[in-house]
Amino acid sequence: MTATAQGPQPRARSSHAAAGSAERPRVLIVGAGFAGAAAFKALRASDVDVTVIDRRNHHLFQPLLYQVATAALSPADIAAPIRAMARGHDNIEVLLDEVIGVDTSARLVRTRGGAAHRYDYLVLATGSEFSYFGHEDWPRFAPGLKSVEDAVEVRRRILVAFECAEATSDPEAQRRLLTFVLVGGGPTGVEMAGALAELTRATLARDFRNIRPAAARILLIEAGPRLLNGFPERLGAYALEALRRMEVEVRLNSPIEAIDAESATVAGEKISASTVIWCAGVKSTPVGEWLGVETERNGGIRVTPDLSLPGHPEIFVLGDAAVVAEGPDERPLPWLAAVAAQQGKYVGKLIASRVAGRTNTQPFRYRNLGTMATIGRSAAVADFGRVKLTGRIAWLLWGFVHIYLLIGFRNRLSVFVNWMWSWITYGRGARLITGPIEAPPGLQSKGDDTAAAPPAPGRSTAH
Repeated sequence: MTATAQGPQPRARSSHAAAGSAERPRVLIVGAGFAGAAAFKALRASDVDVTVIDRRNHHLFQPLLYQVATAALSPADIAAPIRAMARGHDNIEVLLDEVIGVDTSARLVRTRGGAAHRYDYLVLATGSEFSYFGHEDWPRFAPGLKSVEDAVEVRRRILVAFECAEATSDPEAQRRLLTFVLVGGGPTGVEMAGALAELTRATLARDFRNIRPAAARILLIEAGPRLLNGFPERLGAYALEALRRMEVEVRLNSPIEAIDAESATVAGEKISASTVIWCAGVKSTPVGEWLGVETERNGGIRVTPDLSLPGHPEIFVLGDAAVVAEGPDERPLPWLAAVAAQQGKYVGKLIASRVAGRTNTQPFRYRNLGTMATIGRSAAVADFGRVKLTGRIAWLLWGFVHIYLLIGFRNRLSVFVNWMWSWITYGRGARLITGPIEAPPGLQSKGDDTAAAPPAPGRSTAH
């Protein structure tokens, strides 16, 4: 299928401008997340010209986004410029643009900027986005966590809720402002709930005079029968007990039914809340539409054992955009950062082998190094197959692994110092409100005096 952009006709251009070699194979990588970054790193020493296209100029360590949203870290702590990652390698160029279509017959990728990029090999690693199950109005009321902008917006909503509660004397408005509903009991929801509990019970406890932040109501909503469905049941039960000790209300078997500016309806109960955060299901970005192929229910494309598109050995689909079945039960691999990174490294080496004239017939095999989730201070779960850990040892291991996986020494050092400071003082230094400072929707209509929090005259800079 050929997708075309609106406006001026796209101009064909080389996929590599710096080296100027028209003879070498051109590898086009769309997306610089875990899969895309691993792919271009594996091709840095190969005899190919690589172009990396991403609509943002940074690689983001998404597993720690919730810590930006809860003011534990700054966005700069968990992001690295893509150009810095490609620095010193003349066969790699980086373009800030957004792909809108792929012409598989002409081997062209079209972008919103109006360009058409030719490729010999195409790697699609565009990740996923949150799925609101057909409720197109819910994202406005319940933002998720997929980007720096998302995390900063969630942080803004949380902190503004406390400021507005401090400024009003209406008890009903205060209760609504200090009620936080998190939808989804997977790793993101569990980690977010624990971090939010620590923020309200410890960090903000002494910052306000008219309200008690520690009395904030935090609800974690899960439609299924248990938390952390991808983990062994024992670890899910540990997470449930740990959250309840932190005074988080966990509702299991409770599907979300409606969300608006003032409430969330859960299993028939309307809960008055001004802040709802989406931590539930995800779906692939529209790669299937670009390629004109059928997709699974989650939008992913089922690929061959070498991660290529059926019928197109030159096109590879990785990470959350792909459905990869392994094992005798043909169960799809989970959409995890570790899976995406291994896929990217595999495809990079596969392309390098083909360009060098070597035949690599080994299919992709995921090496499961374990999965982890943190719940709060000294509480975490870790699943390494036969070995399953909980408590402080799992929490320490989780911290070391995440610091190791961050890009760049500066980020590792900054995160380590911030975590140590938070551990010693319970303080969080990134409690900055950016964007408009105004009462959440619905409060002004109630006739209370929340207007004491004035709207900001303009947008401030995110830190």
